[in-house]
Amino acid sequence: MLKEFKEFVMRGNVLDMAVGIIIGVAFGAIITSLVRDIIMPPIGLLLGGVDFTNLYVVLRAGSAAPPPYHALADAQAAGAVTLNYGVFINTIIIFIIVAFAVFMIVRTVNRARRAAEAKREAEAVAAAPTTKDCPHCLSKVHVDAKRCAYCTSEL
Repeated sequence: MLKEFKEFVMRGNVLDMAVGIIIGVAFGAIITSLVRDIIMPPIGLLLGGVDFTNLYVVLRAGSAAPPPYHALADAQAAGAVTLNYGVFINTIIIFIIVAFAVFMIVRTVNRARRAAEAKREAEAVAAAPTTKDCPHCLSKVHVDAKRCAYCTSEL
């Protein structure tokens, strides 16, 4: 059983998947930072100084401190139950950026794959023989010929 497990883990596609997941997690962290630290602050400024991470609705006040809470962290520290729609907006923006980046990568790979296939097809057409030997006189005749130009036999 241990040998079978080792074979499974060492398969190429399992290793490729593991590498993809690791790269995806790192890419996700970069995009999360991009959205939270670079994109959302200017958007918040344009919308009147709104910090999207602090957009929330208190569903039930906390027992440690009464509302109003000045930030989401204060509400959570007080034990309040909150609906964090600002965090959700950030998450949607992160998803859109990641989906667009993945789309661009897949689009680029598909274009490269199509170009490589077209090149292979062109090489196959170019490599195809244009002549054949006449079985009667052994002269070279065009591949599409119905009769030999030299001995007039049917091909």
